[in-house]
Order: sequence, then structure tokens, then C-alpha cells
Amino acid sequence: MTARPTLDSARRHVLAAATVVVLGIVWCVLHLGSGAGVEAVAYVFAPLGGVFSTAAVAHLVRRSPGLDPVAARFWRGILVAVTVIAAGYAWMAADMLAHASQSATRSMPPAAAAVSAAGFLIAIWSLARVPVVTSGAAERWRMALDRTIVFLGCAAMLWYAGLAPMLSAREPWSRQAMLLVGLGLLVAAGAATKVSYIAGGPVDRVAMRFVAAAGGLPSAVSAVLAVQFGVAGSIPAQACVLPFAPLLITLGVAAQVRADHGLRRGPARPGTLLPYLATVLADVPLIAVASGAPLRWPVRVVLIAAVVVTALVMVRQYLAYRENARLLRTAQIQEEQLKYEVSHDNLTGLANRALFRVRLAAALTGGPVSVLLIDLDDFKTVNDLLGHGVGDDLLVAVARLLRAEAGDDGLAVRVGGDEFAVLMTGPDPGELAARLLAALSYPISDHRLLVQASIGIADAAPDATTDSVLRDADVALYLAKQGGKAGSVRYADGMGEPVLAHMQLGGELRRALDDGEFRVVYQPIVRLDCNLVIGVEALVRWHHPERGVVSPAEFIPVAERTGLIVPLGRFVLRETCRQAAAWRAEFGPDGLAETGLNVSARQLHDPDFVADVAQALADTGLPCERLVLEVTESAVLRGQQVSRALSELDRMGIRLALDDFGTGESSLSLLRAFPASIVKLDKSFVDGIEVDDGRPADADARQAVARAVIQLANALRLDTVAEGIESPEQVAALLELGYTRGQGFYLGEPMSADAVSGLLARQRQTAPRVSEEMVAFRSHER
Repeated sequence: MTARPTLDSARRHVLAAATVVVLGIVWCVLHLGSGAGVEAVAYVFAPLGGVFSTAAVAHLVRRSPGLDPVAARFWRGILVAVTVIAAGYAWMAADMLAHASQSATRSMPPAAAAVSAAGFLIAIWSLARVPVVTSGAAERWRMALDRTIVFLGCAAMLWYAGLAPMLSAREPWSRQAMLLVGLGLLVAAGAATKVSYIAGGPVDRVAMRFVAAAGGLPSAVSAVLAVQFGVAGSIPAQACVLPFAPLLITLGVAAQVRADHGLRRGPARPGTLLPYLATVLADVPLIAVASGAPLRWPVRVVLIAAVVVTALVMVRQYLAYRENARLLRTAQIQEEQLKYEVSHDNLTGLANRALFRVRLAAALTGGPVSVLLIDLDDFKTVNDLLGHGVGDDLLVAVARLLRAEAGDDGLAVRVGGDEFAVLMTGPDPGELAARLLAALSYPISDHRLLVQASIGIADAAPDATTDSVLRDADVALYLAKQGGKAGSVRYADGMGEPVLAHMQLGGELRRALDDGEFRVVYQPIVRLDCNLVIGVEALVRWHHPERGVVSPAEFIPVAERTGLIVPLGRFVLRETCRQAAAWRAEFGPDGLAETGLNVSARQLHDPDFVADVAQALADTGLPCERLVLEVTESAVLRGQQVSRALSELDRMGIRLALDDFGTGESSLSLLRAFPASIVKLDKSFVDGIEVDDGRPADADARQAVARAVIQLANALRLDTVAEGIESPEQVAALLELGYTRGQGFYLGEPMSADAVSGLLARQRQTAPRVSEEMVAFRSHER
């Protein structure tokens, strides 16, 4: 692969071209000072420098296969241009050397001038093809105007100060020379215009400036020499001035090489002041005429250019005014949109929490203020079962309903999630709450869903703050949820104390989990015919360091609400499996048939629950069939995630028990859909089952559910356990109905693991009799 041009090679070309410049200057000084050499030698230095500039550009193009296509196209054009120009000046040098005696009066051969002129035109074409990236049609028009203004302004000044004086000089140069000087100035004006509007790109800006200087600087100096010294100025122009053009070209090549090696300067901002500077330049001749300069035809050309530039500037200013007005309108629209988005909910279009707090703070300085907090009941079920798209549609429908019911009397707000609010400063908020609850009793949204809501109402006290009003509304909403949902509660003094205590209890639960204050106790499950312990149900107790043993009825609902039921349940699961495995190791596989524990719906919704169960069994070595997980009917009906979890547990071989059976609305259908192995008759159907009041019809009525459950369980080959047994009479009644297992305070209160071990040890002392009874019992159940 061809190597890239190095900085050293670029420096060598620059040094060679600079050497030619120095030699030309030295020769010119010697010739003008002592008459050494013939004048024709002066014409050699420009084409000699052109050889080195051509070599530098050729080296860049040939040794840079990875050069950007745009840059490669530009430098190939410059290569052709400098080659052709150098050829034209070499032709002139050869002609002058061949006619050395006539060199003082001889002009450049027309053919040589034509060749050089073609080179200048190629350079102009190469510069013109360098792309200027714009962002749209308007930007292209603006840039085209700016570039036209700059070009005309620069060209007018160069014409006035450079080329025009050559035309009117006492000893004008040949037309060929003036043509080349004019083309050089044209290259300078075009390149300056182009490079001023290129913020960055494959062609280096510095390199293009050197190319512009290569055309403009020698031409401008040559024009000055022609005006000041006439034909005599051609010797220093040829020997000292024109060799600078190849040197500047090689400097441009070096700049491009530096850029290709990562040494490019940062992208510059296009010159926005250049059109105004060009306008000033175009006005310089006007100032000169106003100061008494003769009004000749070259000056008239400049005047016409100045008028055109002025007209273009006016057009440019008009376009700038329109663009600024458009940008101002766009900025105002964006500002208004941003303000709206900051203060409103994107989904529903209602005011958001930030605007709600601002409006509430402002309203508290005026008259009476009320706040309604509305929370949709069981909205998570909609997302879980129907998807978030349907849930979003429901939220939009609720927002539309709130806006319509609140009207002009209240500000409807989406606080977040499925929680909304209404800020009222006028009518009684209780009436609005009643209207909302009534409206929500009918299906809404495109999916015709029936959704209920709980509403908390708070009236601002005279000294209320934003936070205090929202806190009171939160308390009222919490109590509305606790009261059975689908209702409203209005805050009254003192309501917050029990709620605060409830919330504090949640914080203590977290600490208790970390400090190991929970204990697992076990209630025996007993054979009703012989009082034989065949299993246990694990129950959790909280041993508070100050309050003593806290009732599960007090802390389990808080654990459910806060989500702490998941880590608490995980602790009970692992401890139960560990203890069951220890009993099995101590008393053998016939010591305890099963160990059960309660599982909440919140745990079943946890995606890691099944994995936690599998890990607990693997860590303790407890067989799957020895673990019983008890779930309530309401938990089973909590969605697809719960159903999937229960099915996976059943496939693992874990036995599932339907707890509190008979208290739900779908008990019979559940037995067909739910993979249950055990049905636990709820205590409410055991209470009073033993009462004998002498009226058989009443006794049959009290025993109807218990009888139906045992018959259905037998038909479906399910085991049954009667809960809440508190007397021997209940045992007898249940035995008569066909129940073989039960639990309750009469059969055994919840006890420690050591107490259970004592029971099992005493049973083992009668091992032969117990073993025979266990075999007979299991055969009977099969």
C-alpha cells in the first residue's frame, strides 16, 4: 500500500520552493544593482518554482489513496492548474531566453498566455466545486447572497486598486500580462469568498487560504509594480514576486498534510461579518470620487458594483429579518410548549403534580380550598391482565371524566400512576365526590371497563400549608381504601393518628426483619380418630422488644401493604423448610407427613417466588412432596402471574392447599381450575357444627357446607382439613361427616419447634402402634 505523505516530505517541497524565491530575489538584487546577467533570466524563476509546487501537489494526490473524494478532486484540479500555469510560464521563459536581446520589450507569447490563462480558469473551477454544506433552501439562498456580496465587494476593490490602474498606466503592460494578473485577482476573490463560508470539511481551510494567496498576492504586487514602474517593473515581478505563487501552493499542500495527520484546527465559524466588510470595500471608490478623484470608466464599473452590492445587502437584510421573525415565532412556540409540558401530564393532558402544588399554594392565600385525591381501585389488575395500552386508555377516559365533572369549579390533576386529584375553591367537594363515584359505576373508555375509585377529601384549615392539606387528603384516601374501597372519606381532626401509627409500624417491621425479631411457631395437624400428629402449619410471630408478642392480625396487613410480606415470607419459607428437614432427619420419613405455610398473593406476584421455593428445598434437602403451600381463594383469583406460579409449583411436586375454603364466591369452580391437593374447611363452618338443639333440620343446615365440602373433596380425590376445632364435640361431629384431619386450639395450640419435637418423640415411644395406625390411615386416604 502506498504510504501517506509525511510532514517531512511536505517540508522538503516548501524548502525547495522557498529556495527558488530566495534565488530569484538574490539574482534580482544583483542584476538591478550591478547589471549582472541578462533580463531574460528573470523569467526562469517562476516556472522553476512551479516545478516544485507541481511535484508537491502530485505527491499529495499520488501518495494519499485514502484522501477524501472531495479533497482528492480539489487537489487533482489544482495539480492540473499549476502544471498548466507552470507550462505557460516555462514557454514564456524559453521564448525570452531565445530572444534575450529583445526581452526588455518582448511580450509573453499569446499561446503561452492562453495556456497559463487556462490554468487559472481550472483553478477557479476547482475552487468553485468545493461544496458548501447548507441546512436547507433558505440557508442556501442566504449563503448565495452573502457570497455574491463578498465576491462583488472584493472584486470591485481589486479592480479599483489593482487592475484598473494597470489599464491606465503610463507604460501599460501587455494585454497577456494584464489578463493573467486579472485572473490571479479573480482566483484570490473567489477563493476568499469560498473559504469564508466553509466551516470545516475534507479540504483544509488553511490550505485554501494559501491557494487564494497564491493567486492574489503575486497578482496584486505585480499590479502595483506595473502602475509605479511601468515595463521596468516586470523584472522584479518575474524574479521576486511571481515565484511566491508556487511557494504558497506548496504551503497549502503542507497544510493539507497536517490536517490529514490530525493536526487540523478546530472547525471555524463562517464569517458573518464578511458581507459588511465587502460593502465597506465597495464603498471605498465612492469615497475617493467624493474626495475629488476623476470619474473615469474604471471607476464607473466600481460604482455600478457598489450599487449592486448595496441592493444585495438590502435583500440580505430583508431575508435576515424574515428569518429572525420566524426564529422568534418558533422560539415562542417552543417556550410555550415547554411550559405546557413542564406543567401538564403527557398522557392525559391534565395538570401535573408541579402545577398542582403551585395552584394549591396560590389558592391557600385566598378563600376556602378543598382537595380531592382519587385513586383507582385495583388498577394494576387491568395492566396485568389486559396490558398497559388498555390501562393507558382507561387513564385517559378517567381524566376526561374528571375534567367534565370538575368543570370550571376545579382543577383536575394527574398526580402520578393511577392517582388523580381535583383542586376546588368553590362548591362542596362532597358533591363532586358523589358525582364521580356515580359516574364510575358505569363502564368507561373504549374497552367499556368498569373501574372503581377511592376518594380522600381534605378542607384547608385557616393556617394550612400545601404539605398539610396534601397529608390530610392522603390520610382520608388511606382510610377510604381501608374501608372497602369504592367510597370517599372526608378528613377530620384526629384521623391521622392511627394512620401514622400504622405507617410507623411498617418502619418497625423493616427493622424487625433486619434484627431477627420474628419467630416461626407450628400448629399441629392431627388425625381426628386417634389424636396422632401427622403434620404442622407454620405461623409467624413478632417478638417486639418493647411491646412483646405482636398479633399477626396487626402486622400482616401492614406487611402486605408495604411489600415487606415478600422478604418476611421468604424468611418463614426457609426456616420452615430447614425445621421440617431437621425433623425428618431426627424422626424418619414417617415422623411428620407434611409441613405447611401460608403464602400471600403479593408473594405469588413476585417473579422470584418459585425460584425461592426451589432454592429453599435444595438448600435444606426437604423433598418437594413434604411441603404444603396454603393459599386463599382470593389470592388464586389475582391474575395470570399467580396462576403461572401455582402451576409451576404443582409441576415441581409441591402440594397446594386451598385455605379458608367456602368463604369465597368461586369455591366450586376453583376446585376444577386450581391444582389443589388439600381443601381446608374454614373455621366459620366448624363453629356450631356440634350443637344439638333437638331440631334435626337446624343441625342439617349448620352442617350443610361441611358435608358438601367433604363430598366434593372425596369426589375429586382431595384431602381435607377442618380448621378451628375447639371442642371434642366438634371432633365427633366432623368424624361423623367423614373428616379425618383437623387443627385447632383443642387439638394443639401453635408451639415452638422444640415442643413439636417433644410431641413427635412421645409418638415415637409408641412406634409399633403409631406405625400401624399411620399405614392404615394412609391406605384409607388413598
